[in-house]
Amino acid sequence: MKRIAAITMVMNDDFYLKKWVEYYGSALGKDNLFIYFDGLDQKISSFCDGTNAFLHEKIGANLVDSDKGRISFLSGKAAELLASGYDIVIGTDADEIIVVDPVLGKSLGEYLSKARIGTTVSPLGLDVGQKIGEEGDIDGEKPFLNQRHYAQLGTRYTKASIIAKPCKWGSGFHRVKGHNFHIAKDLYLFHFGYFDQKRLMARFSDKGRLQQGWERHMKKRSRTIRYVSNLPARDFDKWTGIARFLQTICRPPYALNKPAMFEMKIVVKIPERFEGIV
Repeated sequence: MKRIAAITMVMNDDFYLKKWVEYYGSALGKDNLFIYFDGLDQKISSFCDGTNAFLHEKIGANLVDSDKGRISFLSGKAAELLASGYDIVIGTDADEIIVVDPVLGKSLGEYLSKARIGTTVSPLGLDVGQKIGEEGDIDGEKPFLNQRHYAQLGTRYTKASIIAKPCKWGSGFHRVKGHNFHIAKDLYLFHFGYFDQKRLMARFSDKGRLQQGWERHMKKRSRTIRYVSNLPARDFDKWTGIARFLQTICRPPYALNKPAMFEMKIVVKIPERFEGIV
């Protein structure tokens, strides 16, 4: 098995970070998790015991500066980990979980240890939403994918999250500067940031995020719930295959090392085989 580390940076995000630590700690070992808290005023919760968790001086005064500063910092930390003996580094936000399709019967560590990775490899992005009228408020103590069953196939979350060589991530891990992206088969990134209407409204009232300019960003992303609630749910296996093909061959004109999908709004139903994983 290859040595694999997971890295993230958070601010006021214990709800998601707890799930992140539980999942990646089980998959990779808690001693291979590296967590940086954005702000010396943050508190390191007890569920981080056994991980490598650090407080860091706040990066950036607004959303743009913060994003650029944080990703530059994490790119540097990932390079240090690779230089120190790690073979692979996974970089994600705390609300993002990378999952191997259960049909393979492999753990994340087993899958990545056998995968051919040049500089980077990307999971296919799934933006999980809440189907209003069918799905209730999320319970953080229960598996997310037992409570949420629909997602939008989003190019925004097909991220260059997994690297095997030092490089510079673009903001939000969306790309690796100077390199193309390669979408792995049977590997998915589930984004849970906008999967619960109640939690999304609470984020609107977070003074720290509002001061950094997050309000417009969060309102824009609330459309995930609207899409999942109103668009027909399509077959997962068929449409993830189509999406993987389209995102491999299509590029937006403004960023040739990012995936595109003709602005298609496709919602899929997540198969039961994913229940209990996250």
